[in-house]
Amino acid sequence: MSVPPLPADRYLDRELSWLAFNERVLDQARDGVRVPLIERAKFLAIFSSNLDEFFMVRVAGLKRRIAAGVAVPTPAGKMPGELHTELLERVTELVTEQSRVFQDDVRPALAAEGIEILGWDELTAAEKDRMRAFFAERIFPVLTPLAVDPSHPFPYISGLSLSLAVMLRNPSTGAKQFARVKVPPLLSRLVKLAEGRFLPLEEIISRHLGQLFTGMQVQSYTTFRVTRNEDIEVEEDDAENLLFALERELLRSKVGRPPVRLEVQENINEELLQLLMSELDVAENEVFRLPAPLDLTGLFTLGDTRREDLKYANFLPITHPDLAQVESARPADMFKALKQRDVLVQHPYDSFATSVQRFIEQAAADPAVLAIKQTLYRTSGDSPIVDALIEAAQAGKQVLAIVEIKARFDEQNNIGWARKLEKSGVHVVYGMLGLKTHCKLALAVREEATGLRRYAHVGTGNYNPKTARMYEDMGLLTANPIITDDVARLFNHLSGMTHETHYRRLLVAPLGIRKGLLEHIDTEIANHAAGKPSGIRIKVNSVVDEAIIDALYRASQAGVPVDMWVRGICAIRPGVPSLSENIRVRSILGRFLEHSRVFWFAGGGSPIVGIGSSDMMHRNLDRRVEAIVSLSNPAHIKQVEDLFDKAFAPGTVHWELHDDTWTAHTTDEDGEPLTDLQDVLIQQTAARRAPR
Repeated sequence: MSVPPLPADRYLDRELSWLAFNERVLDQARDGVRVPLIERAKFLAIFSSNLDEFFMVRVAGLKRRIAAGVAVPTPAGKMPGELHTELLERVTELVTEQSRVFQDDVRPALAAEGIEILGWDELTAAEKDRMRAFFAERIFPVLTPLAVDPSHPFPYISGLSLSLAVMLRNPSTGAKQFARVKVPPLLSRLVKLAEGRFLPLEEIISRHLGQLFTGMQVQSYTTFRVTRNEDIEVEEDDAENLLFALERELLRSKVGRPPVRLEVQENINEELLQLLMSELDVAENEVFRLPAPLDLTGLFTLGDTRREDLKYANFLPITHPDLAQVESARPADMFKALKQRDVLVQHPYDSFATSVQRFIEQAAADPAVLAIKQTLYRTSGDSPIVDALIEAAQAGKQVLAIVEIKARFDEQNNIGWARKLEKSGVHVVYGMLGLKTHCKLALAVREEATGLRRYAHVGTGNYNPKTARMYEDMGLLTANPIITDDVARLFNHLSGMTHETHYRRLLVAPLGIRKGLLEHIDTEIANHAAGKPSGIRIKVNSVVDEAIIDALYRASQAGVPVDMWVRGICAIRPGVPSLSENIRVRSILGRFLEHSRVFWFAGGGSPIVGIGSSDMMHRNLDRRVEAIVSLSNPAHIKQVEDLFDKAFAPGTVHWELHDDTWTAHTTDEDGEPLTDLQDVLIQQTAARRAPR
């Protein structure tokens, strides 16, 4: 029987879908019912931070294709030039709404609570005196005013730096002159006047421009901000040493990156604007006119305000019950616990410190452990994980760290930690040429009475104690010999460049994940045709891979129910007649970043469930080393099923995608608030902590 062709317009555009995701972030800032006030301000900052990265990478890549004359449509059928114009128009709408939410809603609400972001004219006389002294003592010494004249060319404006554009007049000659003053990034953007009273740093500088340009008249000034292409490219095939090649590229990237966006104050002098546009070579539609203050990432500062009543209630993770030592105050013996059973942890509800971190630290300190192997994609600056690996190496253990130095925007940090590890005797491997090592794996080899035994962790998130408190992730801690053998062989593949492709409990990209998932989807189609239980449930950050999407469309057409839980980009069009009536797509946002990747297939009544590091994107499936591990413990499978049940329950707060439109569902038909999934999981955690 011939399979009818799928429609040509079956994919949503990934870039526009990402902007729809960032609008869902903005929805959190708009939500005055469920989201505390300071958290709303932080969501405005997150929205801005997200948009910065979007321009630095995605818009920059699009402009690069346009400049190269690439006339190839996207999978959604859009030509690069057309898409670039559409993106800029949509961003204009979004940042206009962001400004409205801040200026008309969040800022007045903060002021009503005694938290004010002020202008210079709103300061008291005493505060102005203090700020004049502060300028003289702390700001003036670090400022570098740069004037433009025949002997001083227009200065290079670094990406994301906030600057003052100043138009000067020489009173002797009447000649006009442009100058730029960079707002120092190492000083706090919001200067604290008193508890709850803040003044933007640029306000102080702008009121003291006369001291920077003595003898000149300041005619006009404004703040502006440039975003540049920051997508680092390394020609790995030609690089004799990947570490040095990346360091050279990082140095080169500090200059010469073309602008992709110019943000200016909405009341900017037209003469200044035309000068900036000309010198920076930006088009009119790349200019975003916004009310001051520009760059709302500065609102992150408000998180330090001592107003706990305006923040999410404090939450403390707990030790997973299978790791808890009820009879003793001593930390759990990880190896003893894992001999008894696999442990499935979900952070931040289950403590990262008393599970994954403790696993690494105990392995480092245990004399019986002979070797530790671990992947490191992103980690924190004061990581106890890195310290444990160093301790293990110094104790004489064999320690291998697969450090992915090409992790975007963390390249410099990762180079630093890689060198520190190497100096301490850790064997450091910088991933594989042409591939990013994105899988989350740790392995400990231990000498025991019965011989060598291996213990492993396979996770969905980075080995980063800080993000583990803010990101929702899952991980399997296990001594299962089949899984640990798979992990050991994958590490040998990464460090020894073997051609290992066969794994029993792992799906491994770039060769195995897409193939394995497509086989599972085909099996669900066959099960449905045979009258067996069928169904697909997938939780990912993004889904854009055409082969996976087409297979899900085929499953829907065959009658298989498909539930997609997608935080960010989604190129699937659910609910389209004759194509995707059986596909549901939901997105859930909250105080924690939903980050785990989970895969559930009904399996004809014997569910097949996996967790891992891979999203459904080309980069994950084709250009990264990723790993998904299958779960076998019925309790773990039930835990995953319960999680999906809660996420897709009618009474759960969510955003629903139908065809190409996202709709927020936060209240029921009577206007009553729906249940927040993360609140439910927090309450479950509290119940587990409560004495019995």
